Amino acid sequence: MISLEWMRFFVALQFLTRIPLKHIDPLPGDWLVRAAKYLPLVGGLVGIFTGGVILLTSFVFPEPLPVILGLAFAILLTGGLHEDGLADTADAFGGGYTRERCLEIMKDSRIGTYGLLALVVTLALKATALAEVDPLSAAKVVIAGFAGARAAAVLALANLSYAGGEAAKVSRTTSEMTGNEIAVTVITALVFGFLFMSPVAFLASTLFAGVAAAIVALIAHQKIGGYTGDVLGAVEQIYETAFFIIAVAIIAGPG
Repeated sequence: MISLEWMRFFVALQFLTRIPLKHIDPLPGDWLVRAAKYLPLVGGLVGIFTGGVILLTSFVFPEPLPVILGLAFAILLTGGLHEDGLADTADAFGGGYTRERCLEIMKDSRIGTYGLLALVVTLALKATALAEVDPLSAAKVVIAGFAGARAAAVLALANLSYAGGEAAKVSRTTSEMTGNEIAVTVITALVFGFLFMSPVAFLASTLFAGVAAAIVALIAHQKIGGYTGDVLGAVEQIYETAFFIIAVAIIAGPG
């Protein structure tokens, strides 16, 4: 019999990855809110595996192939969950002029021009940035960035109202995260960051990426009155992209 906290961790692992686990069914109504504090931990673990792929493939392939293979592995491991959210959000906010139309577009499984462009640009930025540093540095940035990006999504979840949309991806609940749960979320991201990056690079990247993610959350609040699962994915991806760019700029230095 596993403890309640272990079950919540496995729920977070089940939600964020394609790792074959015994599904916990039925999930409680507040499953995402209660398991959310473990999302940065899962993100950090995904980052460790992704960083491992970058390091191992760097012994065989020249840049930028190790970075591309690492990012591709991460997408496979997570099932493209966050990328799907980014694409749907870009389509909705780019093509929807009312709240109802935005939510309708988010429910559409087809990808549009805005979504495709958002995916291409963010993937190109991430791959190009990481390829500018040595594989070990790239792996460390990925680990810290993946944990921080999931924490950003959790903070958006904690601070925005649920706007509706895809019930399969996000729990419909009036429960709120407690102060302790938010603290665990933030501390987990900080631990991964300070373990794998220098304090200056980590804090500067976190500040820049946090502002970028907050802008996405603010737009979501204005457009649809809160978050959906897709919005959380977009927050995660924008944070991740901004974090990689600034971290690499600091590590690589001018020229």
